[in-house]
Amino acid sequence: MFVRALIPNLRLLCAGVISILIGFYASNSLAQEDHIGVISAADLLANYAEFQYEYDAYQPSPLQLEQIQQLAGKNITALFGTWCHDSEREIPRLLKLLETAEVEVNELTLYAVDRKKQDPDGYAEKFNLQFTPTIVVSDTSGDEIGRIIEKPKTDIASDLATQLAH
Repeated sequence: MFVRALIPNLRLLCAGVISILIGFYASNSLAQEDHIGVISAADLLANYAEFQYEYDAYQPSPLQLEQIQQLAGKNITALFGTWCHDSEREIPRLLKLLETAEVEVNELTLYAVDRKKQDPDGYAEKFNLQFTPTIVVSDTSGDEIGRIIEKPKTDIASDLATQLAH
């Protein structure tokens, strides 16, 4: 008899807890809208905490800083998603490598795509985007000379150094 009296109260309590959890999830996971289009490194790091966290946490090795120098004078296009966990890891690492090593690239374009890996400007199609992030290195004439898709085999600096050496 006592248990029967508790059932309506337990239902109300469960409904309340579920409502609170749904509200918490919605306010935290949907609060930051996905960015689509070109974004500066400064804006990316300022507006997306996960990217800033990885940027701060990542400590490139002296070898990686030496290897990333091969990007000097090159064009880099990084296609990624502000919603993508691989992008949250790799794009800040690329930015940290370039900044720490003081690499002067010809052009750095950070381009965020939607969750279907599409965009209104045609970047995804132009670079045959399949997975995020995709980091494309090209020479000043626009010819592609290196590419990392989703995650490097070793690390960004090592993988690109190997590709550019060929």
